[in-house]
Amino acid sequence: MASFVDRVVLHVSGGTGGHGCVSVHREKFKPLGGPDGGNGGDGGDVILRVDHQTTTLLDYPHAPHRHATNGGSGMGDWRGGKSGETLVLSVPDGTVVKTKDGEVLADLVGEGTEFVAAAGGQGGLGNAALSSQKRKAPGFALLGIPGDERDVVLELKSIADIALVGFPSAGKSSLIAAMSAARPKIADYPFTTLVPNLGVVEAGSTRFTIADVPGLIEGASEGRGLGHNFLRHVERCAALVHVLDCAALETDRDPLNDLAIIERELEKYSVDMSFAGPDGDVVPLNERPRLVALNKVDVPDGKDMAGFVRADLEERGYRVFEVSASSHAGLRQLGFAMAEIVEQARAAVAATPPKVEAPVLRPRGVNAAPFRIRHEEKDALPLFRVLGEKPERWVQQTDFTNDEAVGYLADRLAKVGVEEELFRIGAKPGDTVVIGEGDGVVFDWEPTMMGGAELLAGPRGTDLRLAEYVRPTREQKREEYQARKDAKAAARAELEADRKAGVWTESVQDRKRTAPARQEADSESQG
Repeated sequence: MASFVDRVVLHVSGGTGGHGCVSVHREKFKPLGGPDGGNGGDGGDVILRVDHQTTTLLDYPHAPHRHATNGGSGMGDWRGGKSGETLVLSVPDGTVVKTKDGEVLADLVGEGTEFVAAAGGQGGLGNAALSSQKRKAPGFALLGIPGDERDVVLELKSIADIALVGFPSAGKSSLIAAMSAARPKIADYPFTTLVPNLGVVEAGSTRFTIADVPGLIEGASEGRGLGHNFLRHVERCAALVHVLDCAALETDRDPLNDLAIIERELEKYSVDMSFAGPDGDVVPLNERPRLVALNKVDVPDGKDMAGFVRADLEERGYRVFEVSASSHAGLRQLGFAMAEIVEQARAAVAATPPKVEAPVLRPRGVNAAPFRIRHEEKDALPLFRVLGEKPERWVQQTDFTNDEAVGYLADRLAKVGVEEELFRIGAKPGDTVVIGEGDGVVFDWEPTMMGGAELLAGPRGTDLRLAEYVRPTREQKREEYQARKDAKAAARAELEADRKAGVWTESVQDRKRTAPARQEADSESQG
């Protein structure tokens, strides 16, 4: 049996950007031809796209975790990494994307409408892109940034013009089957309809869609029955049709009482802001145009009941139609009445200009810092937390196993004024500095030199500012000086002993005396 799923929670994450490459170009006669490390590829995005061939969210409950492809790492010879492939998730027309807190992120209506649920991470720069006139051959590269990761709620709200509402077994599914080509499940027991049904109806030159939801009962707003869970599918409808059972078998039911109960349940239902008219306002379900269909008038008791309640309903302002799904009586008039309401709603949408809020542009000030520092305390010790898009992104791009990369991060932070701001708010050397929310990246702050690492001579991948240097004490200097004097005295004494032993005279005289013997020995060995 096919299942119908209209609400699902998705855990989506974009692809991680590829790391930059550290490489030096080498060829014949050019052992050090300069940096040639390529950039890493960007991670793939996760995109939700409306597809008319998708009618349900059935594909996602069993596989709710979706991750886009990561970007490839950069390579030598200036070769960039491959960008991650975009993951496209097909959703039905009318899907609303929300956060877990209920905030509407997107309302996907129309074939091909897209929403980026999770953006991919940016790829890291290779050392070729980081080289400059002052830093000729960087010995580091930037790391790729992880993609966005979040949970989104997908809710399907069917696209229909007219909604049929009523008690279970009132004949809503039978009406759809009689007025359209839809073939919903029909049986003689309550709650036969377990999922919303859609049907297309043509009345004259007007073509529109009608929908019904599982039957409503008293207390549906408190969780009884099934229909209240599916009322989101009628939020987009321009009008409602109350289908009243005039041949109910229960003796304690009558059409007027059924209508009052359904009206109360519709009043309790709160329509969210994901459906709004062209003016930006949301009309509650119980305030929309409504028709009343007195169904099952082909039964003698049903015909009598319809004649008994018709006058009362018309006095309340309802347009009443006596219909029969079995004999098709009254369906033509009901269809044209629906078409009239649909045409009026469509004309109102076309005539009313959409309500668009004027955008408020707030350009960043010329002297505004791209970060802020919050003074906190942890374990009774001062803590300074640096927050901002740029510093947090720079930390993610830094390879902390490479001293030169750490020095480059320090230069970037100092360039935007982080150190000056720390000085200004009273930070002292040795205080704890955290970049980012939560645990973040923790540093024991030590003010760096004003000059950048590119001005200091040192092997690639190192930063002399980060090298540990311990200044010797005066006593240690005396000991080192005395050790050097003792070593020189020992060397002089050894040379003097060799001189007195005559070792130093052997070098010239002995070589001349033993030269013929050595030549003879060499010739014999070659022969």
